Amino acid sequence: MNRIMHLSFEARAEKNPDAVAVVFQRESLTYRELNEKSNQLARRLREHGVGPETVVGLMLERSLEMIIGIFGILKAGGAYLPLSPAHPPQRLKYILEDSGTELVLTQSHLYLRFQETLQKEMWALDDPQLYKGPAGNLSCLNQPSDLVYVIYTSGSTGKPKGVMIEHRALVNRMEWMQKAYPIGPEDTILQKTPYTFDVSVWEMFWWSMVGAKVCMLAPGMEKFPQAIIEATETHQVTVMHFVPSMMNVFLNYLEGADEMHRMASLRRVFVSGEALMSRHVEKFNHLLYSVNGTYLTNLYGPTEATIDVSAFDCPTAEVPEGNVPIGRAIRNIDLFVIDEDGRRLPEGQVGELCITGIGLARGYVNNPSLTAERFVEVEPGIRMYKTGDLALVRPDGNIEYHGRIDHQVKIRGIRIELGEIESCAMACKGVDQCAVIVREKSDTVVKLVAFYEASEDFELKRLKGHLRSHLPDYMVPGTYVRMDALPLTDNGKVDRKALSSWEDEQKTLGGGAF
Repeated sequence: MNRIMHLSFEARAEKNPDAVAVVFQRESLTYRELNEKSNQLARRLREHGVGPETVVGLMLERSLEMIIGIFGILKAGGAYLPLSPAHPPQRLKYILEDSGTELVLTQSHLYLRFQETLQKEMWALDDPQLYKGPAGNLSCLNQPSDLVYVIYTSGSTGKPKGVMIEHRALVNRMEWMQKAYPIGPEDTILQKTPYTFDVSVWEMFWWSMVGAKVCMLAPGMEKFPQAIIEATETHQVTVMHFVPSMMNVFLNYLEGADEMHRMASLRRVFVSGEALMSRHVEKFNHLLYSVNGTYLTNLYGPTEATIDVSAFDCPTAEVPEGNVPIGRAIRNIDLFVIDEDGRRLPEGQVGELCITGIGLARGYVNNPSLTAERFVEVEPGIRMYKTGDLALVRPDGNIEYHGRIDHQVKIRGIRIELGEIESCAMACKGVDQCAVIVREKSDTVVKLVAFYEASEDFELKRLKGHLRSHLPDYMVPGTYVRMDALPLTDNGKVDRKALSSWEDEQKTLGGGAF
């Protein structure tokens, strides 16, 4: 069985070379064109020393070059590391240094902006000089245990952590998806997830295994329902993904505009990243299933276990109230719930959800202590990943999600460690203490609130500037409350419930620093 991700694409390029592989706005690439360009890039990368276990950075806006770059890195034998040009330079520099990345593939306009700041060798993928020479397939240097990608997520210690995924884990995840929800040459996947988040990985590769195509939404357009509708209608998109809260926004727009008929090609929508509510499913069924026969599937999984580890096909008729289950384990994955002492719990009891199987990441980049803490060896050669998620197994075998053990949260599907924001804030001169809480104002409006203690002459604009220079926009709090002293529990920890209650009281009174 093939355990190297890009070999499936090469086989398809040989079988159907003239089929369209990628569409981006008014441009497109056939399987032959994409294969040849990525081969030419791969040869240049190998000449530069890229091979198995070499991590190569990608800092691009969504484009044809993004797909060429990913396949070029894999064909050279390396692993790709996605970087967002919207993130602060200090964060990007930390990720590059931590991962040992020496080469970054980018675009000309970003090259000019970042070359001096990042102090790494950078190649512009829109430079035609990179695509010279032989265009045939290269010999494969990889083993199934080699890295295929590294994605950095928020870290509770104040620094992002890099998750290392191997070819065998990704191939297992992709082959499961194709067997469970088969697509073929007539299908089109909409690629709209920012590539620094792991949902983008299946959008990037699934189509390439079976001769289908991918339609890449223009950068930033994933926020606009009208752009998604137009892309779906124009390119006959059959598969797409949403975070539940964003799907709700999309469905509200769809209903208000009465444009369900323009989504007629859409066969299946996958959701993940947040708890899916029954009311979301009911609205989906009313607007898309009843009109177009579109099905909805709820996926669950941490980045540390290769995108998703469970799936639940949502009912199309009566939908039980409350949270929708996250389903059952995918192939070659085992899911179970444990108590604080590590004992497996029977069905119906809430505990920590744990994962074993081929999908587990190798671990965290340059962080053996955290790797050992989260990836526990339960038997010789068998590791268990402790998710930090609370769950229970229902009598029917499906798993229900019951929130987090720690202070990790998700906002619109993006994982955020509140501890990273707090650590960053306390690194700002003059801030003595900081605690961040999350407040949901509605299904789609969520805000981060920072409570802080500071020296007498401290000005808030210093803290705001410090956070903006070190954190992505989505991690910068929108509201700040200065306190003489943060409330503490009996054991000396910050009393987050008291902070939430304090805000509620202020809203009731109509005052406060909000």
